[in-house]
Amino acid sequence: MGYGFGGGFGGGNMQQLMRQAQKIQQQMQQAREQLDQEEFVGSSGGGMVEVTMFGNKTLKKVAINPKVVDPDDVEMLEDLIISAFNDVLAKIEIAEKERIPQIPGM
Repeated sequence: MGYGFGGGFGGGNMQQLMRQAQKIQQQMQQAREQLDQEEFVGSSGGGMVEVTMFGNKTLKKVAINPKVVDPDDVEMLEDLIISAFNDVLAKIEIAEKERIPQIPGM
C-alpha cells in the first residue's frame, strides 16, 4: 500500500516548498535592508541623553544635554549613556521581530 508520496519525496510539493522558502528568504532580505537604513532613537534621563543608531546597529549620533554634564558625577552620565544605548538596541530588536518574516519552524 502506498503512503501517498507519489513522485519520490512529494514531487511537486517539494518544489512548491522550495519556492515558498525562496520567497520568504527574499522578503527577509528586503525587510533587513530597509531596517538597516532606518534610524532609531533611544533615550534616558527624560531625553537628556539620546542615542541614534541605524537598524544595522551602526552608531550615528550621541546627543547629551549640557544640563546633565556634572564633572563631579561622571558616573551618572555614563549610566545615562548606557541606558540610552540599551533603549535604542531594544527598539531595533522589536522592529526586527515585527518586520522581518520568519521561516516557519525555525
